[in-house]
Amino acid sequence: MNTPQAPTAVLADDERLMRDQLRARLAEAWPALQLVAEAKNGAEAVELVAQHRPDVVFLDIRMPGMTGVEAARQIAQMEIGDDELLPEIVFITAYDQYAVEAFEQGAADYVLKPAERERLKVTVERLQRRLAARASDADTGSDAPAQPLQQLLHRLTAQGAGGLPAKPPSYLKWIQASVGQAIQMIPVDEVLFFVSDEKYTRVQTATVEALIRKPIKELIDELDPERFWQIHRSTLVAVSAIASVTRDFRGRQIVAVKGHAQKLEVSRSYTHLFKGM
Repeated sequence: MNTPQAPTAVLADDERLMRDQLRARLAEAWPALQLVAEAKNGAEAVELVAQHRPDVVFLDIRMPGMTGVEAARQIAQMEIGDDELLPEIVFITAYDQYAVEAFEQGAADYVLKPAERERLKVTVERLQRRLAARASDADTGSDAPAQPLQQLLHRLTAQGAGGLPAKPPSYLKWIQASVGQAIQMIPVDEVLFFVSDEKYTRVQTATVEALIRKPIKELIDELDPERFWQIHRSTLVAVSAIASVTRDFRGRQIVAVKGHAQKLEVSRSYTHLFKGM
């Protein structure tokens, strides 16, 4: 019988005293958790996550240079193998009721500064349930993310994670794409899905297949997250275009698209979008 590996985490906060406190409180609340690395800023956090592939990342929202929200965006778009999962995200914040409200309904949890033992215990219990569900490849139930992580990040950015309201986000309305030898303007409203390979992204409507030189990780920030869901690191699908979701003989979730014959695979990191199946 194999012994399950201890869960791992990366902690990012530009305040040394906060890192010391959270490290100590985590040791109390979750003795099995291995803190494999600590970062002083967002860019360092992204590098350490890519290096260590932890199960959980604790990110301070306000750090010099790259913020925690910006770091989370990069982490959410990391290239992972088919048998890997993106880490669970926990934001650390000292204020900002807007952010707290978003976390309560979002794909991540949060810790308020200073880290109180009782609230941290709640976070740890949620993380343990999510990691256990992921390990068993089971449905994540009531503690599953209520919306994709990207939607939460869009919301935090729009609300101003530093406590000041930001301008409403402006999303793409048209896609300028290559169709054969011509350039065509495709209304975003008509797009069924986007699928990327190493060089190009295919834009698919009911009648047109076109190519653009923009990766999925850039498109995500330019499209309304309420209308387009990421279901794979290389795939975005229009929610209104989803006809059904089934499982194949290997247990993978497969999306059928209205008005198109292609089936789209849902990677493990995004199966929570269709919980209950």
